[in-house]
Parts: sequence; C-alpha cells; structure tokens
Amino acid sequence: MKLITAIIQPHKLTDVKASLAKAGVTKMTVSNVLGAGQQKGYDENYRGVVHEVNLLKKVELQIAVNDEYLEPTIKAIVEGAHTGKIGDGKIFVTTIDETIRIRTGERGKAAIG
Repeated sequence: MKLITAIIQPHKLTDVKASLAKAGVTKMTVSNVLGAGQQKGYDENYRGVVHEVNLLKKVELQIAVNDEYLEPTIKAIVEGAHTGKIGDGKIFVTTIDETIRIRTGERGKAAIG
C-alpha cells in the first residue's frame, strides 16, 4: 500500500482528475496549499507599494493505492499535470504500514478499495 502525494498547478486539477478517472482511480483527497519551489514567485504592485509574493497557490492531491495501482496512478498524474514548464509540480510516494476503514473495521488492502 502506498500514499501518493502530488503537488500540482491549480488550473491542471480538472485534467489530472480526468486522467485519473481513465486509469480507474477516483478516490482522493484534494487540498489548496501554498508553496515555493523553482518558480520563486513574483512581485506585485499594490497602491504603489511592491509586494514580493513567494508562496504560490498549488493543489495537493493525496491518493492511497494498492501496489498494483501505483504506476498507473503516477502516469495519470504526470499526463494530466504536465506542461513542460517550471512549476508543473512534484509527486511523492510513501509506504503505508496499515489502513483501517472506520465504518467497517476492514484493514489493509480491503480498506483502501
């Protein structure tokens, strides 16, 4: 069992969700986050004062998958989020030791579904 955490551009969320749906992955958690990376940010002029904006809006996806869905899920995220420009995002994969579905008490692979 793996937890895939992907940080992507907000405007690519619809494309990533469509790509994941084609791969058979529909369960996910989506959060709005702020972050700084290679993009570095930009300067904004507001009422004559220059403000440095270095935390940019991003979307974080968290998807728990069984091992056989790992590569198709990663490929789907890359396909949906790729623009070829700095700021496309990152994907992190971590191992899940245990999963429990609260409603039924199922554990392991069955709890992820």
